[in-house]
Amino acid sequence: MIRDNHNRIHNYLRISLTDNCNLRCFYCMPEEEYDFTPASRLMQRGEIETLAKIFVSQGVNKIRLTGGEPLVRKDAADIILSLSRLPVQLTMTTNGTRLHQFIDVLEDAGVRSLNISLDTLQADRFAMITRRDGFQQVMDNIQMLLQKDFHVKVNVVVMKGLNDGELADFVQWTRDVPVHVRFIEFMPFSGNRWTSNKVVTLQQMLHTIGEQFDFIPLKGVAHDTAKGFMVPGHAGTFSVISTMSAHFCGDCNRMRLTADGKLKNCLFSQAETDLLTPLRHGADVLPLIHQSIAAKARQLGGQLPADFQNLQADTVQNRSMITIGG
Repeated sequence: MIRDNHNRIHNYLRISLTDNCNLRCFYCMPEEEYDFTPASRLMQRGEIETLAKIFVSQGVNKIRLTGGEPLVRKDAADIILSLSRLPVQLTMTTNGTRLHQFIDVLEDAGVRSLNISLDTLQADRFAMITRRDGFQQVMDNIQMLLQKDFHVKVNVVVMKGLNDGELADFVQWTRDVPVHVRFIEFMPFSGNRWTSNKVVTLQQMLHTIGEQFDFIPLKGVAHDTAKGFMVPGHAGTFSVISTMSAHFCGDCNRMRLTADGKLKNCLFSQAETDLLTPLRHGADVLPLIHQSIAAKARQLGGQLPADFQNLQADTVQNRSMITIGG
C-alpha cells in the first residue's frame, strides 16, 4: 500500500498523457502561444505502462487519464488499450472534442465512465472560453456516449461574471438527460489570473440553484471530491467540488503523474518527485513513490489557507493546470 504520514491510503492514480490540447481555455492554459513539452521529455508508452504497473503492485485500483487533452496524443489508443489490461478501473477526463474518433477504442478497453469538461451550454460563450469552435461536436459526442450507456460526468468550472448565470441551465439539463454535472469552484494555478472574487462557493451555488429547483442531497461514498444532489424526478444529478470553500482532504486517496513523469502528491503541492529520469537510468523508483506520498501535506498542498479570501495567487508555487493534468 501507498500510505502518507496522515494514514491515508492512496489507490487512485491520475496520469497525464500530454500537456498539449486542441482548446485554449484561459483558466487552464496561460497563453495562446504555449510552448508544449518536447516529445522526448514526455513519458513514452512503455514508460507509462511500466510506471502504472508499479503503482498497481502497490494497491492502485483506479487510473484516470488526463491532459492537456489526452486524445490529441498520437499513441493515445495504444496507451488506453495497454492500461486496460491492468486490474484497474480505467477512466478519462477529456474535453470531448475527439471522442467520436475513439469510441471503439474506449469500448474495447472497457472504459464505461468519462468526465467531460464543458463550462457553458452556449455556443458563443464556448468559443470565447476555449478560443475554438467545437461546441456542437462536444454536445454530439456527449449524446453519442449516452446512447451507448456510458456514465457521463460533465465538469463545469464556475467563475463569477462568466458562467455563474448558467447554473440553473445545467441543472435543467439533468431533467431529461442522464448527465451528472459537477460544478467546480475556481482554483488558483500559475497563469490563470485567479482572484478570490471570481470564486463562486458551494453555498452560493446551492442558493442560486435553490431559487429555481427543490433538490435533495445524495449519500456520499469514501474519497468523494464532490458533494452530490439531485432534483427529484430528474434523470441526472449535480454536485459541487468545493476545493476552495470546503475542502475534502481528510480522506484523500489521489496521486498525480504529470506528462513529463513527475509525481505530485497533491494538486497544490509545490514539491514534485521525478520518476521518469531515474526510470530511464534503470533505478528503482518505488522508494521515491513512497517517500513522495509519505511527505504529503495534511491539506491543500500545505500552500492554501483555510480562508481562500486571504489568498494571494502569486504566492502559490505550482504549475499551470495544463502541465499538471486535469
